[in-house]
Amino acid sequence: MCDKKNKNTSCVAEILEVINILQRNSECSGNVLDTCDRGFLGCNQTVLNCNTRPVMLYTCCGNGTAWQMPVSKDATEQTTSNVFRVEKVDGNCATFRVLTEQDGTFTATNSFFTMDLDCLCCLRCLQDTYVECI
Repeated sequence: MCDKKNKNTSCVAEILEVINILQRNSECSGNVLDTCDRGFLGCNQTVLNCNTRPVMLYTCCGNGTAWQMPVSKDATEQTTSNVFRVEKVDGNCATFRVLTEQDGTFTATNSFFTMDLDCLCCLRCLQDTYVECI
């Protein structure tokens, strides 16, 4: 668990909220730095149909290893992924959808989890993309 003095919204929560809003709006525009809180999805206006900014999450006690979750709700399934799509941000909690990747293409799964954002210390954003079946 992180030792945070201020239990208000964290910078990670704020960035995830921006990403969530962008994904809901799914519009590409502008030309700014390629950062997590960039104000549009896609690398420029010519990129069409970007609807997801995939993220990797790093917990405070994860020793630099990305958080992993199962790709299926089936308890016997052992396959995991460390790439997610933020689906909802509520204060310092966020719900994520697990994504799978094959040949550079991400696919949405029906596996979700909710995380207390006080436990996150780092967020890595991957290239904006289109994810089928969301």
